[in-house]
Amino acid sequence: MTNSNSSMSSRYHQLTSVQRGQIQALLDAGITSRTVIAQEVGCHKSTISREIKRGSVLQRDHNYFLYKHYYADTAQIYHDQKRLNCYKRDPLRHFSVFFKMLSRRFKTKFDATSIDEFVGEFKLTMPGYPCPSTPTVYRYIDQGLLDISNIDLPMKLKRRRSKRRHNHGGHALHKKHLGDSIEDRPAEVEDRKTLLHWEGDLVKGVRRKNQPALMTLTERVTRFEVVIKIPDYRAATCLRLLQEEIDQHPSWYKTITFDNGSEFADMVQIQHCKIYFAHPYSPWERGTNENCNGLLRQFFPKGQSMQDKTDDYVQKATKAINRKHRRILHYQTAEKLFKQYVSS
Repeated sequence: MTNSNSSMSSRYHQLTSVQRGQIQALLDAGITSRTVIAQEVGCHKSTISREIKRGSVLQRDHNYFLYKHYYADTAQIYHDQKRLNCYKRDPLRHFSVFFKMLSRRFKTKFDATSIDEFVGEFKLTMPGYPCPSTPTVYRYIDQGLLDISNIDLPMKLKRRRSKRRHNHGGHALHKKHLGDSIEDRPAEVEDRKTLLHWEGDLVKGVRRKNQPALMTLTERVTRFEVVIKIPDYRAATCLRLLQEEIDQHPSWYKTITFDNGSEFADMVQIQHCKIYFAHPYSPWERGTNENCNGLLRQFFPKGQSMQDKTDDYVQKATKAINRKHRRILHYQTAEKLFKQYVSS
């Protein structure tokens, strides 16, 4: 049967200075049983054992032999010092360096970093400073404790759309295939063990062929992004500008996989790089590129013309994505990993 008259509290509380005085008095009286002391003080015997261990200091007797003795005053001083160093009393102050850098980063115009990526970057670059967890940062933002809000987190505000499901076995059989199928790609492309294999697509502002657009190329291993602004997205324009990019960096491109859009109809004429085409209506086959295109939408919203977007603006947006400390890259940046490989 349980003892309903037990003096021990059902919830844990810190020992008080009076209780520590009781412990010393009982020990000085020759009572060494932790169970007896715990009953007298009103706590668990394990608490007494830990307290005596923490509050005991070495002394010498008259024969100069060392022994340990518990002093309530010394134990109380140790306790007070630990409480002063306890960050939970003022977490905003404890993480002040982190929150200052976080606020400065998320007020920057050209930045595509998420909260989790910033936490990973901070741990990597500032190992000597305390860093909160990702859920803790989101909780502080939702509680209004920081000078940034959800409106400063474009990735959090993105709505999740339900996946469209087709009944044509993953791709439309009736649509024309523009060239070599993705099924014919070498195994090294699928395994992501070899660099310089890319996925490509267009990011459009206004869906008219005479409107400017972005041709995006994403390296499958490092997630490095190349973005080219094109004056229109006719097939001949896409062919010409991609060939210029390949000729400018001939060692960068082994293969590129596009979708079956009409704007890529002439890509089979590309020289010095092998072109493959995904199945029609199967964007998941180029998931790496699709993900990076989603990041670009922060800077190039749908339905807005890109005529006023300068090449400098495009390059700044591209750098913001390539300099993200991404979890899938173990919080390294795509730019750093790609440059290391190219320079080696």
